[in-house]
Amino acid sequence: MAAWQDNLRVVLVAARNSLNIGAAARAMYNFGFRDLRLVRPYVEAFQNARSAAGAAEVLRQAQVTGDMAAALGGAELVVACSGLERRKQRHVQRQLPAGAAALRAHLAERKAALVFGSEKSGLTREDLTFCDWVTTIPTSAECPSMNLGQAVAVCCYEIAANARPVPQLKTPASVSAADRERILQMLLPVLAESGFLREDGVETQTMTLRRFVNRLRLAPEDARMLQGILRQLHWKLRQPRPDS
Repeated sequence: MAAWQDNLRVVLVAARNSLNIGAAARAMYNFGFRDLRLVRPYVEAFQNARSAAGAAEVLRQAQVTGDMAAALGGAELVVACSGLERRKQRHVQRQLPAGAAALRAHLAERKAALVFGSEKSGLTREDLTFCDWVTTIPTSAECPSMNLGQAVAVCCYEIAANARPVPQLKTPASVSAADRERILQMLLPVLAESGFLREDGVETQTMTLRRFVNRLRLAPEDARMLQGILRQLHWKLRQPRPDS
């Protein structure tokens, strides 16, 4: 397996069908990818999928978690595969094969995650807040959605087909998805203490703020400085105030 292939992580969110999980693993194996993560899968479906022909190694090494941030881990670029429907305006969107070419260029030097949603409902609004941009598979308007296993196969093929990275598509070094989530979790208590967050809309505001942090595309040194600032602000806000 080439180093760039090792840099791709495929993440399946809330997968429900063992055949689809097995087909996705088989497609990864076909095109030289091995890193599979499952977020909140149906337990029975995942257990049954382990018998998928030709993909036993991928499924044996696959990690299961209930937390999206944990599944994304050290990926510096997170790309959703989604039709988005009416949510297109919220994210930069690249159709295949252009989206695959951009991913391939990033994989030459750094890790990336490609995220797929549930067969039933796709990726939720919250799932999408973890993603930097969206790639879509051009399909007929009469039948826009694809089977999960087939979608993984098409994306893996397009990425593998772009055997050489395109230099002008390379993204600058940035902090990982895990570090971005850590910054968000440091930012939330500061905003709560300052009164910025409304108690009746914390969930929606959290998703908005996650998108904001992700769009910053912070360089590692900038992320370290921002974390230091947030730690100091949180400490200062929690100090007892003298009587006026």
